[in-house]
Amino acid sequence: MKTNHLLWLALSYGAAVLQACGGGAGGHDHHGRPVRKWTQEEINELEHKWGTDWSFSGISTFAHLKHVKCLTTPNEQFDIAIIGAPFDTAVSYRPGARFGPRAIRAASARQLPYRGFNARANINPFLNWAKIIDCGDIPVSPMDNEVALKQMTIAFEELGTRNVMSTSVLDKPKLITLGGDHSLAFPALRALNKIHGGPVRVLHFDAHLDTWHPAKYPNAWASEQASFNHGSVFWLAGQEGLIVANGTKGGKPSVHAGLRTRLSGTDFGDYDDDDAQGWVRISADDMDDKGTAGVIAGIMDTLGTEDPVYLSLDIDVLDPAFAPGTGTPEPGGWTTRELIRVLRGIEGLNLVGADIVEVAPAYQNAGEETALAAAQVVYELLSSMVKRGIADHHKARVVPEEDKEGADVKDEL
Repeated sequence: MKTNHLLWLALSYGAAVLQACGGGAGGHDHHGRPVRKWTQEEINELEHKWGTDWSFSGISTFAHLKHVKCLTTPNEQFDIAIIGAPFDTAVSYRPGARFGPRAIRAASARQLPYRGFNARANINPFLNWAKIIDCGDIPVSPMDNEVALKQMTIAFEELGTRNVMSTSVLDKPKLITLGGDHSLAFPALRALNKIHGGPVRVLHFDAHLDTWHPAKYPNAWASEQASFNHGSVFWLAGQEGLIVANGTKGGKPSVHAGLRTRLSGTDFGDYDDDDAQGWVRISADDMDDKGTAGVIAGIMDTLGTEDPVYLSLDIDVLDPAFAPGTGTPEPGGWTTRELIRVLRGIEGLNLVGADIVEVAPAYQNAGEETALAAAQVVYELLSSMVKRGIADHHKARVVPEEDKEGADVKDEL
């Protein structure tokens, strides 16, 4: 009986494969039933009638984007991808950020392509040149941080070297990672170093420095894997030469923004270490003293618009009143509106990738304010990446005066 059942399963599977490949004899399925042949016009009509979700319907992808399990679909092309990294076993306080990607996707439900125009940015990032998809999550091990680090590094490298759809705009795709704790920025920077052939600069929004030497944590039981933590992520990246180092030949600084952390010991030694690693600090209090315009100027004057920049945003840059759902909350942070204003003001940066991390939904309130803020950050970053792509495309197609006569300058966008 078991043999007959297995034989039936095998035959059924084979018939299904043949049918899926168009091999069903006479337009019939494996039960002999006729199979209707649909025209493209009919398919388009079905898409018109049933293809649009309400904000509250459909499966949970970021902004209702097409979901592709990209890591098992190597031929899938895209320009910008959302990828989740549900990893939180490198935290020093409250866990729970492994549920961040799921929460951020759920909170993005009211972002829909047909109502996605960003009035602040004057663009709808979903209905423009870029093919944007949700690549799902990296299946990161919660059992072994060494394995998890390897998994994330390989996944970021794999996705970051895919072929783009819009070859007239990009030569490499861009990833926006939903965390997960902040340690994921380390494998992301490793991947970018390999993809771009050198270090990048970093714009780091956070309440904390995250440039601490691992020995600043209790270290009687120090190990290589204990060094891989969310508070030492940029120290580790600096040690591997993944961040452009200020003070070295050709070096330029990276930027922290929103800082208000407590420091180690009895003095400003942590700031001295941070200086030595090539960082410029913008504090949370600078928002009061200089306003959003001053904060924006401090970032743009430091980073410029040409060098490749990785943007890493810890949701605890916001005050706990606006983002309580995080692992290491610090009072006195920015408002969500202030952060959005800053993000819009820095849209000229040459972003090569980004992350939004440390969303731990177990600690947020019923209104999902933390995840909503994180989803808005992703939307603003998508808007900036798409706008920058348009600007770069037009810049690349500017024809010198002496070459204009007879030149075809058709805009491909």
